[in-house]
Amino acid sequence: MFDLSPAAPRAAKLTALGIGVALLATACGGSSTPTQTGSQSAAAAGIACPAPSGGAGAGNSQAATNTGPVPPSTTTTATPLKLGSLLPTTGSLAFLGPPEIAGVNLGVKEVNDAGGVLGAPVEVTHRDSGDTKTDIATQSTTALLGQGVSAVIGAASSGVSKTVINQITGAGVIHFSPANTSPDFTTWDDKGLYWRTAPSDVLQGKVLGNYMATCGAQTVGMIVLNDAYGTGLQKNVKEAFEAAGGKVVAEELFNEGDSQFSSQVDKVLAAKPDAIALITFDQAKSIVPLMTGKGVKPTQLFMVDGNTSDYSKDFQAGTMKGAQGTIPGTFAKDAFKQKLLAIDPALKDYSYAGESYDAVNLISLASEAAKSTKGTDIAAKLKEVSEGGEKCTDFPSCVTLLREGKDIDYDGQSGPVTFSDAGDPTEAYIGIYEYQDDNTYKPVREEFGKL
Repeated sequence: MFDLSPAAPRAAKLTALGIGVALLATACGGSSTPTQTGSQSAAAAGIACPAPSGGAGAGNSQAATNTGPVPPSTTTTATPLKLGSLLPTTGSLAFLGPPEIAGVNLGVKEVNDAGGVLGAPVEVTHRDSGDTKTDIATQSTTALLGQGVSAVIGAASSGVSKTVINQITGAGVIHFSPANTSPDFTTWDDKGLYWRTAPSDVLQGKVLGNYMATCGAQTVGMIVLNDAYGTGLQKNVKEAFEAAGGKVVAEELFNEGDSQFSSQVDKVLAAKPDAIALITFDQAKSIVPLMTGKGVKPTQLFMVDGNTSDYSKDFQAGTMKGAQGTIPGTFAKDAFKQKLLAIDPALKDYSYAGESYDAVNLISLASEAAKSTKGTDIAAKLKEVSEGGEKCTDFPSCVTLLREGKDIDYDGQSGPVTFSDAGDPTEAYIGIYEYQDDNTYKPVREEFGKL
């Protein structure tokens, strides 16, 4: 295992992360090793995944809750906690913007309903991150830093975050992403200021690779976005699938901004894989019809968090039926969904809403623990409020404990949040979803893993 103590140098950043994942399948039957089916391949026999079942989910029945008034802070601040969000309202991940922004707004509302941080309401400013085809993120970051924010929540895209992480952390401001999954951030020289509630793709990749093998696939083809997110996830999916006895027979890359994918599709289909992993963003809207039009069954398609979204308005009914996808984080609970819908009644997707909500709570609680709204002071307390103390699951109950002089262990809507010295979650859920006849997706199971 790894040294996760406070004394462990952050520069080490869990360099052994890739070999330390312990997957605990909550309800996934069958062997992780593909089984032979005589002369028939899994493509001929049909992909047969384990029967759907619910996961354990997040939350702790023993966690503290607060039903009474929140005691006032004994320390007040003349400088309120200012948050900025750098989340996509345009670009190839724009579908993730609404749930993430709703999660941030819900978190800020609940913090302020409980009296704010250090006696002052939290302020939040939202800016578009765009995608890597534009310079929107840099412009938005400059504007947020100019307003004196202590933390920037975002971006959703790992590639976008790479363009602004040095700008944010170099200013002494926390860079906190609810959705970055690239393993590259684990070893980034970020001055202790980069944090995330989404697990590294070391975990998502292992879950997806193992799951495709469990479903009976012996060979896999991949179409991959050629950026930090895509190639990082590709690497971990491949390692897991091949460790389970399978073989990756085709890997075709494309670049952000490409609009033609026939070449990649033809090369993958020529290899006749049992299953196809699409590691893309919204380019899946163009790739899926090309594949199904050439005889690929939707049950052979395995999606990822970058493209597991609502396609009910994009494809004919049944186009995606039986396709599956992975999204880091536990399933959004009904009560949490209702709170999000009160913030944004138009929400159709809840991906990374919990991670965004947790980001607000963790930053706010760390600010209370630090008795400061300065970014570097808050960062020094983020790991502390995520582990080792009395369990609590929302700002009112957690801040009550803090103001009573107690140590806390925040577990949120995204799952049990326990940070490593690298600012990564050390344990997380990966949700597996299945598409229905109307091309929307529903939860199938949850896989829990520790890094």
